[in-house]
Amino acid sequence: MEELTENLIVYSFFALLFFSILFFYLRKQRRNSKLVEEKIRIAKSEGLHEPVSLHPVVDVNACIQTGACISACPEKDILGILNGKATAINISHCIGHGACFHACPTQAITLCIGTEKRGVELPHVDQEFETNVPGLYIAGEIGGMGLIKNAVAQGNQAVENLSKKINRQLEADYDLIIVGAGPAGIAASLAARKLGLSFLTLEQDSLGGTVYTFPRKKIVMTSPMDIPLYGKIKLFETSKTELLNLWNEVLTKNDIRIMENSKVESVVLHENRFVLETVSKEKYTARKVLLAIGRRGTPRKLNIPGEMLEKVAYRLLEPELIENKKVVVVGGGDSAIETAFLLADQNQVTLSYRGETFGRLKMANNEKIKEAISQNKIDVRFNTGLKSIEEDLVQITNLLTNEVSRLENELVFIFAGGELPVQFLEKAGIQITKKFGEAVLKH
Repeated sequence: MEELTENLIVYSFFALLFFSILFFYLRKQRRNSKLVEEKIRIAKSEGLHEPVSLHPVVDVNACIQTGACISACPEKDILGILNGKATAINISHCIGHGACFHACPTQAITLCIGTEKRGVELPHVDQEFETNVPGLYIAGEIGGMGLIKNAVAQGNQAVENLSKKINRQLEADYDLIIVGAGPAGIAASLAARKLGLSFLTLEQDSLGGTVYTFPRKKIVMTSPMDIPLYGKIKLFETSKTELLNLWNEVLTKNDIRIMENSKVESVVLHENRFVLETVSKEKYTARKVLLAIGRRGTPRKLNIPGEMLEKVAYRLLEPELIENKKVVVVGGGDSAIETAFLLADQNQVTLSYRGETFGRLKMANNEKIKEAISQNKIDVRFNTGLKSIEEDLVQITNLLTNEVSRLENELVFIFAGGELPVQFLEKAGIQITKKFGEAVLKH
């Protein structure tokens, strides 16, 4: 009897301990769920809950709440635990590196592009990066992968794939012509050299592509990547200048010359070989072509009077040289916000944005712009748009009241996004489709 009593006491103790742990665990889970609910509410109010491009989708039936996806994500607050399951919070901050996808132990995450309501226009490519036009390949940002690491990997893989299908009996100037010298194009050039291909790389602007157009002081957020003919490098908070210097070093070491300021106007498949013509009417032929031209294409214009004046620009290259100017920045994305920050210390900056609030900003930029507004460092004008640009002023329209105000001005920077070069792609015969929540990577 005494032994039974002792056993009951022991069992009661462990039962009490178990239920106490369970009680505190569940209370913590409820508290964390409320925090996540509040974060989602804020994200929705700030326009950050809708994905912009590649993003994770969680299968709640497979999720077992390990939190591995949250720990793996370097961007933070992209995912959170709500009622015991992983869920999206500030999903528009996702940059598509796929760390959550690889970290999930139950394979509950799928990487998708677009949503059921918001589609993303992308060219048709297969798993080897070949388009519906045989021999014409696409890699990097234009294919939906904007992250530098992923673009580098795609450029390398695309060349490895196409190199196995080259018919050298076919007469042409080159085995391969690479269009674009951004991260994907540079990696492709190095891979082509490694594989012994005869190739030419054409870039419409300067080495680096989109990265080159970043402001000089901009930090390029990236991650470890494997560069052909160089090896693995670890880059986390690297400046634009450091990254461009690295690429220049690798290209020079391997005797690779990029044909800069050579914009390709057309790509035509003729008698099983490709004929490329530039805007300067130079013609080249190739057995294979890889397009790595980026999604932005041509900067989107406002199409207003005075937009052709010399004081108007669509990118900021050397902010340190601009002092004591009255500047207007147009746009509400990260590029516009970062430009305003870089100019605000030495200039009088007005930021004009058509929306009621900023959406789709990186978390750090969102916090910084709120602080700048509260400290009157930047004059932010929501619900406005430029009506016209003149030599010494701009006219700004309030989109709610239609009132027009005149503002003294010396420089205008426009960041209205870019237009996907759909016409160029379709002219080459490439099918463009709109992806609505389509899986890109799934287990």
